[in-house]
Amino acid sequence: MKYLSEYRDPELVEELIKEIGRVTTKPWTLMEICGGQTHSLVKNGILDMLPKLITMVHGPGCPVCVTSVSVIDEAVYLAEQPNTILCSFGDMLRVPGSRKSLLEAKAEGRGRENSLLTTRSSSISKAKS
Repeated sequence: MKYLSEYRDPELVEELIKEIGRVTTKPWTLMEICGGQTHSLVKNGILDMLPKLITMVHGPGCPVCVTSVSVIDEAVYLAEQPNTILCSFGDMLRVPGSRKSLLEAKAEGRGRENSLLTTRSSSISKAKS
């Protein structure tokens, strides 16, 4: 993977942390959204290395990272029921459950109405149609 070795270079990390410390002149609060980001920051000790003026807030996590397999399985089950429309944001369609994803259910013809949404209001439009 391109740049992977750069992220594992302790000397480069130390240089970057020093630079962050140099340019941080006022308090900052930053939120990482992805659970993978949080895991990496904690696992690699980066949170402890940041200047005291930087506060990291752990965000909610994206749906792909925080949704359990059992919830995906329930969504697949619902999507496969007759006369059911299941609406989901696009990235959730590909998240694997224990048997299949919503996208696979749709490809099999069982999740006939698995709809891809781009906004919350589009689910209302879909329900009205």
